[in-house]
Amino acid sequence: MGDLLANLALGFGTVLQVVPVEVPGLGPVPLPMNVVLCFVGCLVGTLIGVLPGVGPVATIAMLLPITFKFDPTGALIMLAGIYYGAQYGGSTTAILVNIPGEATSVVTTLDGHQMARQGRAGVALGIAAIGSFVAGCVATVVIAALGAPLTRLALVFGPAEYFSLMVMGLVFAVVLARGSILKAVAMILLGILLSTVGADLETGQERMTFGQSFLSDGIDFAVLAMGLFGIAEILRNLDHTEARDVVRQAIGRLLPGRDDLRQSGLPILRGTAIGAVLGILPGNGAVLGPFASYTLEKRLARDPSRFGTGAIEGVAGPESANNAGAQTSFIPLLTLGIPPNAVMALMVGAMTIHGIVPGPQVMTKNAGLFWGMIASMWVGNVMLLIINLPLIGLWVRLLKVPYRLMFPAILLLCCVGIYSINAMPTDILFIGLFGAVGYALIRLDFEPAPLLLGFVLGKLMEENLRRALIISRGEMSTFVERPISAGLLLVAVVLLVVALLPTIRRSRDEVFVE
Repeated sequence: MGDLLANLALGFGTVLQVVPVEVPGLGPVPLPMNVVLCFVGCLVGTLIGVLPGVGPVATIAMLLPITFKFDPTGALIMLAGIYYGAQYGGSTTAILVNIPGEATSVVTTLDGHQMARQGRAGVALGIAAIGSFVAGCVATVVIAALGAPLTRLALVFGPAEYFSLMVMGLVFAVVLARGSILKAVAMILLGILLSTVGADLETGQERMTFGQSFLSDGIDFAVLAMGLFGIAEILRNLDHTEARDVVRQAIGRLLPGRDDLRQSGLPILRGTAIGAVLGILPGNGAVLGPFASYTLEKRLARDPSRFGTGAIEGVAGPESANNAGAQTSFIPLLTLGIPPNAVMALMVGAMTIHGIVPGPQVMTKNAGLFWGMIASMWVGNVMLLIINLPLIGLWVRLLKVPYRLMFPAILLLCCVGIYSINAMPTDILFIGLFGAVGYALIRLDFEPAPLLLGFVLGKLMEENLRRALIISRGEMSTFVERPISAGLLLVAVVLLVVALLPTIRRSRDEVFVE
């Protein structure tokens, strides 16, 4: 307990550290820069959550180049704030416009918008913010409690164990991915294939570059992410006209009454627990949390027919689950270096750009960054509560901005940002190419997120595979002779076989359809 408190003190010291910042006309001004970046991240996250059509994956991909100007801790704190801030903002547009600003807010539209149509929009927004705040605080405690033990466990992992862990993570991503299992497998394999473009890790020999010098260093992570998610998202949103049913009724009071709190108390706690557990799982775990919470609340309700007509439990539970899941998804990233979803894959990219090797060494070699990120989540949750409730009127006005006015600015930001990384015109052409590919994948019902996970883990898998084989003198049996590695591979095989069984596959498809 003493070590945990000492580590949290280190984290808060990192977040609250004051540094001199050069301000034009004023000279050096002492500012708590990490707090400022946390606020910026939370504000941007809320904004992109409120505006339908721009998700956290696309936004983080677009803002990666900007983080070069900050130190690694501040950059990661800002990017993390964007991610969990989007969960807060997504509920605003789901309740007021009946359009989920984020994938995790889909369930909130069912009862949240009905409450708004009944003149209870303020109560729905208030309970969503309170549930998200409670869930975020609890999830941060979970991260702080599990961080050190999982890191110690990860330090006993060798190359064979890491390879097997990544295989298991990709299998989880396949099982939890929306749609066809075969399509998810194809996307992961394509991502791994793209990760091998460039110089060979051991020999330096170029492979799959087709003699093009700009491919000798491989495909840039930011280029792939920005194309697949930023540009493809613009094309997808331009493809269909969006009808925004902004509620006409007054928003009303924001603070829920005693009866509302009584009805929402247990759903908030249950949603927090479900979201915290599912958020750790690779793939769509954080997205599935709100759906699982809504289903559970409906089954536990005395009158399930209330759901879909404005039941406050249908807002409280899912909103708590999505925020808890968003924050606990940092656990495998910070302790094992394994990204459980597309946003965490972007965080791995950001860490790599700043020269930080993701994994258990982060805690031992850069403890300030590790515990600073955890402490920033508490600070961020308080900021989000302050940002969201008083600024409801501003968010309502922003919801009326047509998308056709937003996409040129987004496109310009993508092009300027990607060119600023390497100053290569080919990067701009590549984001256009990957944007077209991403749009085609979406139209063909392929999910791009597993491709990004495969791309990020592909290089790490190849590196650990080669190390394990060098240590074992080329013996493939090393992966089954080591108990931890064999156990992880066994879990992966069993999970994949079970998911491919006809009855299980039908049940899985029904769950995703519902």
